[in-house]
Amino acid sequence: MQLDLNLLAALDALLEEGSVAGAAARLHVTAPAMSRSLGRIRRTTGDQILVRTGRSMTPTPYAIAVREQVHQLLHQVQGVLAPSRELDLATLERTFTLRWHDSLVAVSGPALLSAVRTQAPGVQLRFVAESSIDTPELRRGEVDLEANANRPGAPDIHAENVGGTRLVVVVRQGHPLTRVRTVTAKLYAAAEHVTVSRRGNLSNALDDALAQLGLTRRVVATVPTEAAALEFARGSDLLVCVPEATTRSVVADLGLVVLPLPLELPSAPVFLSWHQRYDTDHAHAWLRGLARTALALGAGPS
Repeated sequence: MQLDLNLLAALDALLEEGSVAGAAARLHVTAPAMSRSLGRIRRTTGDQILVRTGRSMTPTPYAIAVREQVHQLLHQVQGVLAPSRELDLATLERTFTLRWHDSLVAVSGPALLSAVRTQAPGVQLRFVAESSIDTPELRRGEVDLEANANRPGAPDIHAENVGGTRLVVVVRQGHPLTRVRTVTAKLYAAAEHVTVSRRGNLSNALDDALAQLGLTRRVVATVPTEAAALEFARGSDLLVCVPEATTRSVVADLGLVVLPLPLELPSAPVFLSWHQRYDTDHAHAWLRGLARTALALGAGPS
């Protein structure tokens, strides 16, 4: 059976108005057009729907029985085909899953959560750890927002550069490099290093920059998180390079010192990524706006 949803709207109007003329005016169509719709409804349902009694029309028992159901069905159809453009944050209840780099969670996560709780107390945020391999959770809808230094290449994943932060060198207090006037690229390369890589890579863009100067460094370990790398540097003469934003609240507490990186490198970018299915989702767009602000403030000036 092929159903015309326009008949549902016509039936609802006929049952509400109790006349062809009233239903026609309600739907902004002509009376003859509404009469034709009533004829089609009668043929489809096998019921007269409205019968004439004197100068007025009276609904049949079947029409009375289905009136409320018809009204609810029409409302549901309208909700599917013409969803509301309004978002009631006060009553919104939803859980969003965010896969962010651990440093971004530490630096920008609290600000995001505070903004969410203020505007939409029924919303929950679920931060999950990054994987050591590329995973399809964004495509499968299992992750709502990603934030890291990588711009995704898939055409169905949308990404926005929301900021950047420069790299700095972190060492323990009393480290030999804290006693020199200027940390040169040669002194930097001569030290031993611990790097941060969730994939376990022992080299990165820093090694490429050193190679252009004819220098190499010795990486003795790689760890998956910046928090772990800072602990390594805290108890040894190892150097670690991290985004400057990461160091703002933890370096002094850990007894660490920040030194300038003696290499010309662009700021480390921060990309916010999501699947295109959420482009027009109002709750998701609202969260993206808050995340964009929190990440930009956390990263600071590029």
